[in-house]
Amino acid sequence: MGGRRGAPGSGDDYSFVSPVVKYLVFLFNFIFWIISLVMVGIGVYARMMKHAEAALACLAVDPAIMLMVVGILMFIITFCGCVGSLRENICLLQTFCICLTVIFLLQLTAGILGFVFSDKARNRVTEMINNAVIHYREDIDLQNLIDFGQKEFGCCGGVTYTDWSQNMYFNCSLDNPSRERCSVPFSCCILSKDKEVINTMCGQGMQNLEYIEAGDHIYTNGCIDKLVNWIHSNLFLLGGIALGLAIPQLVGILLSQILINQIKDQIKLQNYNLKHSSDPWS
Repeated sequence: MGGRRGAPGSGDDYSFVSPVVKYLVFLFNFIFWIISLVMVGIGVYARMMKHAEAALACLAVDPAIMLMVVGILMFIITFCGCVGSLRENICLLQTFCICLTVIFLLQLTAGILGFVFSDKARNRVTEMINNAVIHYREDIDLQNLIDFGQKEFGCCGGVTYTDWSQNMYFNCSLDNPSRERCSVPFSCCILSKDKEVINTMCGQGMQNLEYIEAGDHIYTNGCIDKLVNWIHSNLFLLGGIALGLAIPQLVGILLSQILINQIKDQIKLQNYNLKHSSDPWS
């Protein structure tokens, strides 16, 4: 749509869709559209690499499933933005704008509720970690995630190291035939840097030991308190990440709304010119 002379007395000599705004909206969406395709591809690849029984074991905590879901939603939203900006389609652009606004408001609401109801949020996190402990051996991605967390934060289990008894392989019941009975994962172990040979069985039987005695070999504190302390110590970092996620969303909302208004003005101007060009007495 090119520039056209505005309506007489309107105070606007020309009304047009800015190509800068149009292609900025397109470029913004195209970049995130590519990212969404990569996310879906990684998620699908991760699922295909798993065994069929593991694929059905614990979908709620499966990072690959989460990656695919987020990627597909992102693909649909950015596709609306890409096509809407190129075709100057108000319906698609409004869909894109509304979706971004809803996502931004949901993120803002979740942040506020998480801060106000921190105790309930902590209980929810506790449930998620305990559920992850139970399904530790059923999903390789989940296992790697837990191992990474325990090594990174220097912790073991949810509240304490004995939480690993919730897992069927590490359970301390006498009728448990597992070789890992009453043990904890290797990621719970305190590793000495001066040792040349690492004992990968260092978690064997650690749940049978008293808290102080076990503390000489493994991390005995749970990961929940460690995680909470880390969050409190890195509030500025988390705030910066949240701001970094919010800025692109706000920019996308602003640019798409500007483009929508320009297209609407252009349509009004075209209708005005069409009406008066067909009316010689106007």
